[in-house]
Parts: sequence; C-alpha cells; structure tokens
Amino acid sequence: MMKKLGYHKNFAGAVEAAASTGGQLMPPVMGAAAFLMAEFVGVPYVEIVKAAAIPALLYFLGVWLGVHFEAKRNHLKGISKDKLPKIGEILKERGHLAIPLLVIVYLLVTGYTPMRAALVALFLSIICASLRKSTRMKPIEIVKGLDKGARGALGVLVACASAGIIIGVVTKTGMGLKLASSLIDLSGGVLLPSLFFTMITAIVLGMGVPTTANYVITSTVAAPALLQIGIPALAAHMFVFYFGIIADVTPPVALAAFAGAGISGGNALRTGINASKLAIAAFIIPYMFVMSPELLLQGGDISITIMALVTAIIGMIALSASLIGYFVDYMKKPERLILFMGGLLMVNPGVTTDIIGIALIITVIFLQKRHKRKTL
Repeated sequence: MMKKLGYHKNFAGAVEAAASTGGQLMPPVMGAAAFLMAEFVGVPYVEIVKAAAIPALLYFLGVWLGVHFEAKRNHLKGISKDKLPKIGEILKERGHLAIPLLVIVYLLVTGYTPMRAALVALFLSIICASLRKSTRMKPIEIVKGLDKGARGALGVLVACASAGIIIGVVTKTGMGLKLASSLIDLSGGVLLPSLFFTMITAIVLGMGVPTTANYVITSTVAAPALLQIGIPALAAHMFVFYFGIIADVTPPVALAAFAGAGISGGNALRTGINASKLAIAAFIIPYMFVMSPELLLQGGDISITIMALVTAIIGMIALSASLIGYFVDYMKKPERLILFMGGLLMVNPGVTTDIIGIALIITVIFLQKRHKRKTL
C-alpha cells in the first residue's frame, strides 16, 4: 500500500520494521519480556505498563513524524476516502472479536495474574467467535487453535527456563558483578559514559536474538552496571530492554529490517538505515527517562512530567525533520545539523538546554521560511 502511494520500497520496508519492532514496547500488552521484567524487578505488571506509556508514545510519534516528513518531502497524498474500508461495517461484522482483548487488558490492569487473565480471555474468545456464523469455529478448529497456541508458548517457556539457569550462573558465580564492574571501570563511574557503554553492550547482545531471550541476556549482563551507579531498578531494566529491542532495526544485524526489505523488495542495508532513522526516538528516550524518571510516571511532580513530555515532543519533531531532510521546506546540510542539535537539546531535560534548543529550532524555521519565499 505504501509503495502504491509513492513511498520508496526501502522506506516502506523501514516503516514496517520500525513500527512492528515498537509493538514490543507499546502498552498495555507489550512483548512477553515485559512479564519477565515484572518478575525480575519485583513490581506488578501494571507498573511496567504505566512506566512504558510515555516512552512508547514518544517512540511511535517519532515513527509517525518520519513518515509525515517523508510524505511532505516527496509531495505524497493519502488514499481517497471512497477507497478506505468502512469502520462501521468492519465493527459490525467482526467488532465482537475485540472483546477478549479488551477483557484481558482490563484484567491485567485490575491486578489479575497474567495466567488467569489469559485463561479467561481464552474461553471468552471461543464464546465471542460463536456470536456470529461467519466467525464461528468448529470443534476441530478450536482444537487446532489450542495446539497452535501451546506450540507458540513453547518459545517463551524455554526462554523462562533458560532465564533461571542464566541468572543463577551469573549471580552465583559473580560473573554479573564482574561484568558490571568492568563497564563501570571503563566509564569511570560517570553517568553518561556508563549509559553509552551499556547501550552498546545491549545492542550487541540483542542482535539477532528473540525478544524474551534478548531481555534475559541484557538484564543479567548489562543492567547490573546501571544498578551499581545508583540508577533505579525499573529505569535500568527499561534502559537495556529498549536497546535490546531496537537491535532488530540497527544495522548490520537488523533482522526486522531484513524482514521488511523482504516484504517490500528493497535493499536490506538501506532499509535498516531508514528504519534506524525512523526509530531515532528509541536511541534517545532511554537516556531521557534515566535522567528524568518522571517520564516513567514513577511519582514526582506531574507538572515536571508534563513539561518534560512537551519539550520531548518538540525535540522529536526537530529530530525527525532533520533526519528526513524536510521541515518547512527542503533542508540544506547546515540546517539539518542545527535542527538536529536543537532537537537533542530539547529532549534533554533542563531549562538551559530547552532555551538553547528552542532558539536553534526557531533559527532554522526562520531560515527555511526565508528560503521558501525566495523560491516562490
């Protein structure tokens, strides 16, 4: 569909890769690793969902902005209304199938265990499917569905079993403490270098590894380094979780980008580079919530959270525009560099950085408008 609208195949594949990868980060369901995080950190699952809400919003905002500025740069238009599917008809025919999903989210939020919520939703799925003839399942189809579901859960079961072995080895032998100490020694115990080296470690460890195993490895190897320098457990685990996940769109081993390129028929490496641009938020947001825990909604003043969110959104707009190369008009390299720096300063919590960042962004807008008037 995107190729038909005019998007290049390398960009269309990148959108697929970046958006689908973000599904692991998006509440209220998130990926299977989120349930492991709740166990590892020792907090209810609803706390993980709450903490992930604002970062996920910023991530998908970054992807959407990238698509928007790419459309503006290439003068692309959307599908006409008459060709769009009618939402009312879809809801009328298959809207009842969404009931189990809504119920499982409600049960998780109200404190039910994931196992009980899944069991209730399982029975409800069969009941809801029976409400209409077009979606009703035969007994053999129900049996096949249960079989397929059980097979799909095997990967998570094996990962959970392996997690216990890995954690036991890493903690009992002192390997985790040794690796964490090595990272701290390398960074001198300073926050930003520690975060940077942990980021590189999580990306390398996460390349080509399934989500659940990815989190198990990064949380046992990389997270202890952040805990040793005083970062709260939830922020530390969320930090390595983000970079482990984003390894799927980070070249050269960008499995999601390779899959996206296979669908779109594009070049895998170029698709990966475009996906990394679209997912730029995932490379910045973890630094934000470590330095400004309010973004994880873990207490604190709500006014600080709102201010951090607003400045982060402005920063994401600037970053996305600079990476695509279009803002008010086509951008020259110096304008892109200034706008990129302005965006980084805006997403970095702090009054001084916000003032400098907004000044740089306004400067680029002024230059862009002046250039656009000259070309008209």
